[in-house]
Amino acid sequence: MNDDVRNIVLGVLAAGISAALGWLARTYLWRRKLRRKQAFFGLPDNSESLLVVNRDPSTAEPAVHRFDVFALLELSALIKDCGAHVQVVTQDMAQPGFGERTEFCVGGPGSNRRMVAHMAAMLPGVRVNVTPEPGPERGAFQIGTERYRMDPGVAEYVLLARLTAGERRDARPVFLFCGQRAITNQAATRYLARNHERLARKHGDSFVLLLKVVNSQAYGPDVVELVADVTRAAQAPLPVEPAARNTHRAS
Repeated sequence: MNDDVRNIVLGVLAAGISAALGWLARTYLWRRKLRRKQAFFGLPDNSESLLVVNRDPSTAEPAVHRFDVFALLELSALIKDCGAHVQVVTQDMAQPGFGERTEFCVGGPGSNRRMVAHMAAMLPGVRVNVTPEPGPERGAFQIGTERYRMDPGVAEYVLLARLTAGERRDARPVFLFCGQRAITNQAATRYLARNHERLARKHGDSFVLLLKVVNSQAYGPDVVELVADVTRAAQAPLPVEPAARNTHRAS
C-alpha cells in the first residue's frame, strides 16, 4: 500500500469516526433534552395522562369553544412528543383525585367543574368572577389583594399553574390553564409549550404564573406577557370577607 492509498484510507476512517462521534453526541443531547421535558411534564415513556375538556358557557349545548379545541390539540402534540398516552374526558366526567397521572385542565371555573375543585384545594387565594352578565367585573381575577379586570380583545389574563399533590415524590403534576376567555387558554398552552425549559429552571416543581394576552383581536394567542409569579398569593387564603354575588371563591 503506497502513501496515497494509506492517506485516503486514514481520511475515510477519520471521517467515519468523526461522523459516529457527532451522531452519538447529538443523540445524547437529544435524549437528555427529552428526559428533562418528560420530567417537567411528568410524562415518562408510555405513561398515561389526563386531558380535562371544559365546555363553552356561551352555548346551551355541551360544546367546546374552538380556541379551547386548539389548546387541546397543542397539548396533545406535546404529550405525544414525550412518548406518553392521553385520555380525554369532559369536565363533568373527570375522575376524582390527582397525582396518579399528569393532568392538563383547561378552562376557568365558569366552564370547568374540575377547575373549581383544583382551585378550592390548591389555590385558595384566587377568586374568579363568573357572572354571565356583561360588565367591567365579568371574568375579573382577584389574587390576594390584587384585582385584574379584562378588556376583551385588548388585555386579558390567564393563570398558568404547575402543581403537585402533597409531599409524594412520585406524584404527577397538575397543569391548570384558567383564562378569562377561551383564547387566553390557548395562549397559556402555547406559552407553556414554548417556554417549559425556562420555566423548569426558574420556577421548579410548583408555580402559579399570571399571564396577560395582548391585543388578541389582532394577534390571536401569540402575544403573551408574564405579569407576575403569584404562587405565594394564590396559595395563601384570601382575607375573610362576605362572598360577592355571582362570584366563585376557590376556598
